[in-house]
Amino acid sequence: MFRSLSLALALTLASPTPPPESAIGVVEDLVLPVEDIIGEVESLDGSASESQRGDQVTVALTSDVLFALDKWRLTAKARQRLEEVAEQINTEGAGGQVRVEGHTDDQGADAYNDTLSQRRADAVKQVMAGLLTLPGVTLQAQGFGETRPKLPNTAEGKPLPKNRAKNRRVDIVYTIKQ
Repeated sequence: MFRSLSLALALTLASPTPPPESAIGVVEDLVLPVEDIIGEVESLDGSASESQRGDQVTVALTSDVLFALDKWRLTAKARQRLEEVAEQINTEGAGGQVRVEGHTDDQGADAYNDTLSQRRADAVKQVMAGLLTLPGVTLQAQGFGETRPKLPNTAEGKPLPKNRAKNRRVDIVYTIKQ
């Protein structure tokens, strides 16, 4: 039995069956756009993340680390975290503009979220201005309210509290040395 099976296998492998006529066609080149892959490193507690696109670095700090709920006064813990970010910019930064961008989740009125995000961005900008020692740095603060969520606030009509928490953030964007 093994001899006939071996013979059948050898004959099959020695003379492959050509594909049927209906399986033969024209092969076209696929040309697709290449998009940047942006990796993001997140802290173990999820309170901060960092990503890089080209020479732009974005440090995202959740508002839970920086502010009390619905407030724009920085907490004591926030000062320590902002000192770490400022040191990173002072070491790695190329100078130029550093953007401080405030963001909220989708809870509350748009006008309220716009104002809250701007006040939070301004508060971070004020502290960062005293911490950045890199020559030629200018700071710009802007609030975006809920217009630029990092993650969906809801899915299938249901709220996603963890995503909303990550959307309530302040991004600090700077250019690194080349």
